[in-house]
Amino acid sequence: MAAEEEAAALRAIYNGDFQLLSQSESEGITFQICDICEHHTKKMQFKVTFQLSPGYPYCLPDISISSDQLSRKQCSDLKQNLLRYAETLLSQPMVYELMTWLQQNTENSLGQPTVGEADEGDNQQHQTNADDGTWMALLHLDHMRAKGKYIRSIEKWTSDLRLTGRLMFMGKLILILLQGEKKDIKDYLVLQKTTKVDVDSSGKRCKEKMISVLCEEKLQAGQQRLTDFAVKEFTSGCELHQEFEALGLSDLYDKFVQF
Repeated sequence: MAAEEEAAALRAIYNGDFQLLSQSESEGITFQICDICEHHTKKMQFKVTFQLSPGYPYCLPDISISSDQLSRKQCSDLKQNLLRYAETLLSQPMVYELMTWLQQNTENSLGQPTVGEADEGDNQQHQTNADDGTWMALLHLDHMRAKGKYIRSIEKWTSDLRLTGRLMFMGKLILILLQGEKKDIKDYLVLQKTTKVDVDSSGKRCKEKMISVLCEEKLQAGQQRLTDFAVKEFTSGCELHQEFEALGLSDLYDKFVQF
């Protein structure tokens, strides 16, 4: 159950970069995450496959790492370093921590240039990183029981992560619009999925299990860059649409919100 919940959170965080490969009671759950890290000042894409056995998180996951820009030995070395770090995280969900470690430590873990790096030339220096710039995510919450506490948590997370946007209420509809760096949005989703931020029907504190990531994409020309995070209440779908329209996000409203 813990592995399934963690996989669901990771799917929300990594969106299209997460792929579920298999799932069974006897073998556990296996999935793959694609990500980009920096090595020798250049961007490198890699794929990490995790198999979480029924005994996880009290035993280490099986991990494999692959990249067209790394040799087989480099992938193996990176995996061994990652497993050593995983040993310090036993008994707690660790996959996101391991992916974060890869982002921050690949440069130090690999002492040799990546495959073909010496032949790439100066043109590589001008390659645009797809993750650079301002990103935007639109999230849907099913409900808020402890509304005041929940709102304060969201405001704190967005402030700590330097995210701007809107928390929007319209009747029973609850939407969160986030803008900022892609990594900061992913970090927000981790907090949203792993923190006991609401209460269940019996009043017991619980984690958010019913959040949906409606979209996650790069901010385009004509779409307004917000400078703050605000909470807004709307009395009609027309008012809500006008808010999206003012932000240059009418297409987003029509595709994901219109009812």
